[in-house]
Amino acid sequence: MGRRGLAARRVLCEAGGHGGTMGDDLLTLLGGIGLFLFGMQTMTAALRDLSSHRVRGLLARFTATPLSGSLTGMATTAMIQSSSATIIIAIGFVGAGLLSFSQALGIVFGANVGTTVTGWMVMLLGLKLELGRGALVLLFAASLLRLIFRGRVARLALALTGFSLVFLGLDLMQSGAAGFQGIVTPAAFPPDSLAGRLQLLLVGVAVVVVIQSSSAGVAMALVLLQAGSISFAQAAAVVIGMDIGTTATGVIAAMGGSSAMRRTAAAHVACNLVTGLIAFAALGAVAPVLLDRIAGGDGPVALVLFHTLFNVVGVAVILPFTRPFAALLGRLIPERGGKLPELPDSRLLSDAGAAIDAARGCAQGIATTLFAALGRRLRDAGKADELAALLPAASVALEELESYLAQLPLPEGSADPLNRYSALLHQLDHLQRLTQRAGQSARIAALAADPRLRRPALVLALALDRAATAPSDAATAARLLRSRALIGGRTARLRRAALLRNRAASGGPTALFDLTDALRWLDRSAEHAARIVHYGTVAAKEAPARAEAAREPTPLVWPP
Repeated sequence: MGRRGLAARRVLCEAGGHGGTMGDDLLTLLGGIGLFLFGMQTMTAALRDLSSHRVRGLLARFTATPLSGSLTGMATTAMIQSSSATIIIAIGFVGAGLLSFSQALGIVFGANVGTTVTGWMVMLLGLKLELGRGALVLLFAASLLRLIFRGRVARLALALTGFSLVFLGLDLMQSGAAGFQGIVTPAAFPPDSLAGRLQLLLVGVAVVVVIQSSSAGVAMALVLLQAGSISFAQAAAVVIGMDIGTTATGVIAAMGGSSAMRRTAAAHVACNLVTGLIAFAALGAVAPVLLDRIAGGDGPVALVLFHTLFNVVGVAVILPFTRPFAALLGRLIPERGGKLPELPDSRLLSDAGAAIDAARGCAQGIATTLFAALGRRLRDAGKADELAALLPAASVALEELESYLAQLPLPEGSADPLNRYSALLHQLDHLQRLTQRAGQSARIAALAADPRLRRPALVLALALDRAATAPSDAATAARLLRSRALIGGRTARLRRAALLRNRAASGGPTALFDLTDALRWLDRSAEHAARIVHYGTVAAKEAPARAEAAREPTPLVWPP
């Protein structure tokens, strides 16, 4: 036990009025768990903010197959110390259409292995090296940096603060557990039998469901094992239960969530159940080999090895079946009815980048559906009912998406998410405007009725068809701008000709105004479509320039 732990214990004893020793030890143990949990949350949030751009780049580039996805998921989880954060980013990519669900599953499986790095960190730095007063010095330095600096340095200081608190909490946990030596022994727990191991597994599930952190649960098991309060086999059974229990967080979060969230939670449960069953069945045979032959009787080392080994084996067993498993989940948990995409899940709001990805995917889905329906309507007057049925749902979806983005907390000191957010808001604005114009059925009918307007209407229909297949492609935006220039040139000539012969026009001023309104509708609709594609292209970039996110696309002017 380090001096820091003893000092902390004395402080707690004095604060408790010199109560019973066991009560003081219990308070110290609980306080250590709380400090460990808070430190992990602080460190994870700061690391996620610091490395979100890199993590998102890794996940987007190196997930071509389930195997590469699992390796990437493992690396990114080790980097940001949170499997939940990795899974949230993956779900955001699925919602944006950047990853297939089977690729996202590879990331989920890899995150299970990556989260075991925390156990190694706790065992090596906390139990073996006993950082001692070094964590206090680091905490002081990190706090000063946090007060003095802003932006990236401040986030790095916050990560170091969380790192320090993790080991301060671990030291308190060791101090509290040391007080139970000789009082709490392996005999106080269920015996090392099949029934006893099953009871301990359920205890592990319950602990993680309560504290909502498998990392803290594994740290507790390591501390109790080092103190001699539980045996290696007992600790291993508890850790298996903790690995299964960690899926409860995802299940609760997925209730009422999007299809992607519910499928991911189901996949996480299935993976951890398979992994847990394999580990539970092999525990009797593996435990003596790991403890005596490999770890040389060192319980904490053997436990961390066991935790890593059974997660690696579980992923290796399930990985070859990723694609059929993803297809099965797709049938069991289908997308909700309707042509429009689902609104992004509110749980993604904890990560700005993932939330923007998912919102962009939703906006692109709405744009694709609207472009396709409007293009069909311009080509075929008989498609009026289809477009009319779509527009109310599209208006509601856009309002909900706008409300979703209003809840998004953007990180301070980082321009990239803000620029993507700005471009996305511009895209939503033009989507709402195009939706309103698509509802002006009288003007669309005038286009079909007038033979002079038929050709520019078909030009716009063709451009919308192409935009529906690639709604965030720069070439599509350029094509729409060219179409708008063609439409603008033709409608300008028609407008001038109509105004010159307005006195002789059949139908009088009313017919003239119907014609000019239809011409204006064509020009403005083409403009909105071009801007929707342009801003979708900008929002798709990881690091768009501020001017690019705020600038309208340069219009192409029809030659005089």
